[in-house]
Amino acid sequence: MSILSGVSEFFGLDIGTTAIRLVQLKGDGPVKSLAKYGYIPLDSRLAMSVSKADQLKVIQAVHDLLGQARVTTKNVAVGIPSQNAFTAVVDVDRLSTKELGKSIKYQIDSLVPVPLAKSKIDWALMGDSPKDKNKVEVLISSVPDEFIERRLDLLEASGLNVIAFEPDNLALARALIPAGAITPHMVIDIGNKSTDIVISVEGGPRFTKSIPTGAEAMVRAAAQSLNIDDKQAQQFVFKFGLNKDKLEGQIFNALISTVDVLTTEIEKSIKFFMARYGESAKLERIIVTGAASVLPEFPLYIANKFSINAEIGNSWRNVAYPANRQNELLAVSNHFGVAAGLAERME
Repeated sequence: MSILSGVSEFFGLDIGTTAIRLVQLKGDGPVKSLAKYGYIPLDSRLAMSVSKADQLKVIQAVHDLLGQARVTTKNVAVGIPSQNAFTAVVDVDRLSTKELGKSIKYQIDSLVPVPLAKSKIDWALMGDSPKDKNKVEVLISSVPDEFIERRLDLLEASGLNVIAFEPDNLALARALIPAGAITPHMVIDIGNKSTDIVISVEGGPRFTKSIPTGAEAMVRAAAQSLNIDDKQAQQFVFKFGLNKDKLEGQIFNALISTVDVLTTEIEKSIKFFMARYGESAKLERIIVTGAASVLPEFPLYIANKFSINAEIGNSWRNVAYPANRQNELLAVSNHFGVAAGLAERME
């Protein structure tokens, strides 16, 4: 699932639930410059549909986006939604790199949800295991063959040459965490249907988790609690969020049980991480993106809840761009984390 050697020009493509986004960078240094970016809305029923008619609509949307962004290269690195990828950091027997490559599939067979014969497996050696001196840490990703083949067919029908697949959460961490950061950072991305949590240390993900609760669940909770339609509920949720002083706290009260589902999972994630890596692995900060970054008071709520600095993620943090484009780019930053992270791939 990694980039072919010799490819010098490519772009990152994120086929999300509600939109398709792309980012292309240029330059050779550690910080590349923004070349092109683009965004096109997508009916939420289409992205995961397997029907031919729906797939044709997605192909047309990709084609339209390529035209709008004036992308000339056909080479693309593509994101894989969390619900279609299994990603984990595991301990495996310490072997030479050559032997490890041969044995790793057998060592992780019991962990991967889809049978190995029906999956694409990728792995990266992270270093020594913090728990067992006879083992090493390996980051593994597994994606069902069926999903990869379906997505390949779609993209090749769009005239593209897929050079890499990567789970969305790994691309997101690359874009949002400062390049060269040594201390642990957590990324929380609230999407439409799910929330991704990633903890990264020294540029490498050490913990990933996907929770099947997202912005859609919050809107639904507000609609039911206030007895209003989804459209009005969405307006209220993203206008007032967790602000207790607005509408007599009705939106806060409607959302808090759903938000607490997320904070419980965040707390479990932090405890698991600390138990594995020890007290020295204390989180430096939490970076929020997606709906988490535009839900009023959510970053503050998270910071207070865990007594950890929280900030709104900037998808362009590790990308160079002209100063006069800053306002334009920051206004759409929470939409482009995955696409930017894919475009920043170095290997």
